[in-house]
Amino acid sequence: MKFLTVAEVATVMRVSKMTVYRLVHSGELPAIRVGRSFRVPEQAVHDYLREAYIEAG
Repeated sequence: MKFLTVAEVATVMRVSKMTVYRLVHSGELPAIRVGRSFRVPEQAVHDYLREAYIEAG
């Protein structure tokens, strides 16, 4: 399983890091805490984008 940093997730999703933090804190995007930073499973990002795409479509 590959984990991404908040900055990497923001780049993939083309949003700000603050938006990623909001998604993590709201529970919409699962993450684990490593020290003082978050790591997001790469598959969770793909799943979130797929669900968001279906809802928007």
